[in-house]
Amino acid sequence: MRFLVLIFVIIISVLLLLPNVADAQAQNRVTILYDAFGKRSLLRKDWGFAALIEYGGKRILFDTGNNADTFAHNVKALRIDLKRLDFVVISHRHGDHTSGLNYLLSVNPGVKIYVPKETYGVFGSSLPGTFYRRSESLPPDMRYFGGTPPEVIRHGTPWTRANFVYVDSLTEVAPDTYLIPTISQTPGTLELRELSLAIKTPKGLILTTGCSHPGIEKILEASMAVDNHVHLIFGGLHLVTTPDPEVGRIATALHEKWKVDLIAPGHCTGEPAFAALKKTFGERYLYAGLGTISKLP
Repeated sequence: MRFLVLIFVIIISVLLLLPNVADAQAQNRVTILYDAFGKRSLLRKDWGFAALIEYGGKRILFDTGNNADTFAHNVKALRIDLKRLDFVVISHRHGDHTSGLNYLLSVNPGVKIYVPKETYGVFGSSLPGTFYRRSESLPPDMRYFGGTPPEVIRHGTPWTRANFVYVDSLTEVAPDTYLIPTISQTPGTLELRELSLAIKTPKGLILTTGCSHPGIEKILEASMAVDNHVHLIFGGLHLVTTPDPEVGRIATALHEKWKVDLIAPGHCTGEPAFAALKKTFGERYLYAGLGTISKLP
């Protein structure tokens, strides 16, 4: 009798474990957690971007959207466990990509978060205490730190306990997974630093972009240091206010010059650009609205 009970317990235990086994063997995929367009009515649309990338056994959160409550709602509705992240990437400092950090840190306070290295950015950073010119003739009460500055001057951040890792050069953060830093030269976002995520696959790079403020072609050029072919682009291309002729030029360039196989634009790409890219790429255009789950090669 005891033997039969033991067998029954083992069978039940195996059945309970099956969902976890299936999850561990889940196909590589991207889930869009935050955007202003989509088909799923249970999710809250808002301006901003966030995506969960699952590839090669890694779970990577890319950006956190514009509002912590909205981000939390969508994450819960999609049954995403933010405690099971390998690391997080924040593409750039704008609020529509960072505001969900408040919710993320409430459930996973120790997670590693890769951010652009900026001297006076919202993520903190620091400068040596010797960075400024001195005037030894001034009295102590007119001198910074009374004339004896610390070795390092640390800059503040709204997320004081976050485990930020600053990136300012091409960095491999996991096997075949890279962060590509670029700097915007566009008026309005001049000198804005942005990180894009590149995953090397047998078919070429899977490139995830936040807003592409430096320009998608500049990001593609930088990605050539990892692989000379991009298979798929996910994310924002920042063509939301770009005139139609330039939108058309970029769509053609992505298809003809850069030979991108698939494109799945979202966020700040813009409605006219959605239309132009869909026309240019045809069946190689992937819909990537809020809640979309797309398989990766």
